[in-house]
Amino acid sequence: MKMSPASRADKKAAADAAAWMFNVVTSVGIIIVNKALMATYGFSFATTLTGLHFATTTLMTSVLRWMGYIQPSHLPLPELLKFIMCANFSIVGMNISLMWNSVGFYQIAKLSMIPVSCLLEVVLDKIRYSKDTKLSISVVLLGVGVCTITDVSVNARGFVAAFIAVWSTSMQQYYVHHLQRKYALSSFNLLGHTAPAQAATLLLIGPFLDYWLIGKRIDTYDYQTASVVFIILSCTIAVGTNLSQFICIGRFTAVSFQVVGHMKTVLVLFMGFVFFGKEGLNLQVVLGMIIAVIGMIWYSNASTKPGGKERRSHSLPITKQQKTDSAEHDDKV
Repeated sequence: MKMSPASRADKKAAADAAAWMFNVVTSVGIIIVNKALMATYGFSFATTLTGLHFATTTLMTSVLRWMGYIQPSHLPLPELLKFIMCANFSIVGMNISLMWNSVGFYQIAKLSMIPVSCLLEVVLDKIRYSKDTKLSISVVLLGVGVCTITDVSVNARGFVAAFIAVWSTSMQQYYVHHLQRKYALSSFNLLGHTAPAQAATLLLIGPFLDYWLIGKRIDTYDYQTASVVFIILSCTIAVGTNLSQFICIGRFTAVSFQVVGHMKTVLVLFMGFVFFGKEGLNLQVVLGMIIAVIGMIWYSNASTKPGGKERRSHSLPITKQQKTDSAEHDDKV
C-alpha cells in the first residue's frame, strides 16, 4: 500500500525535525562538555581530542557493521583522500585560526562559510537561489554577527589560516552531501569509510600540533578520574555529533546545515547566560539573537518555496513515475 503524498511529506518533515534536534542536542552537549574539560581540567589538546572522537566513531561503526546494521559499500580511494584532506585541513585550520586571530575575526571567518558554501553549490551543483533566500541568509549572517563579533583585528598569517579553514570546511561539508548522493551511501556508510582515516591521521599529527599550539605534551598531562570521565563523555557525545552532521547534510545541503546550524550559536549564548551568569547579556546580544532567529525562520520558509532553491538542469524531462520513485528514495534515512 502506497503512502499518499501528504503522508509522505509529513513523515519526511518529522524525520527532518528529528535530525536537526539530534544535531542541536549533541552539538550543544559536546560544547559544554569540552568547555568543562578544557577550562576546569586543563585538557587543552583539541586536535588529539578530535582524533579520539573519530577513533570512538570508528569503533561504533565497526560494531554496527559486525552486527549487520551497516551494509557493505564502496567509496573510491581518490574520493576518500580528497575528503580526508579537506576534513583534516578544516580541523587544523580552525584550531590555528583561533590561536592566531582575534575572537571577532575568527567569528567573521566562521560566518563566511555560508557564502562560500553557496558559491560551491552554485558552481558545482548549478543551484539557483531566489532573492528571498539570499536576503534571509544575509539576515542570519547579520544577526549572528551582531551577537558574536566584538574586537576585530587582522594579521597576515591569521588571515591565511582563516582562509584555509573556511574553504576546507566548506569543501568538507559539500563532499558529505555529494558523496552520499553520488555513491548512494548512508550516513553510517560514509562515517564507516572516513572515520578510521581521520582518526589515524589526527592521532598521528595531533600530539605534535597541540604541543606547537599550547606548548604542552599530552603524555605529561595529569590524568585524574574526573578528567578521564569527561574525555570518555566527550568521545561518546562526539559519535552522535559526527553522525548527526552527516545525516543533516545528507538530507539537506551544506548551506542549510550552516544557516540553521547557527541556531546552536544562539542556544549556546542563551544557555551561557542562564547557567553561567548574565554579565555578557546586553541589548546588542539580545538584538542579534532576535535578528538571527528571524533570519532562520525566513530562510526555512523561503528555501522550501518553489524556486527558492533549485537545481538548474538541462536533462530530459522526468516522468511522473521517476518522480515518485525519487521521492520514495529521498524519504529513506
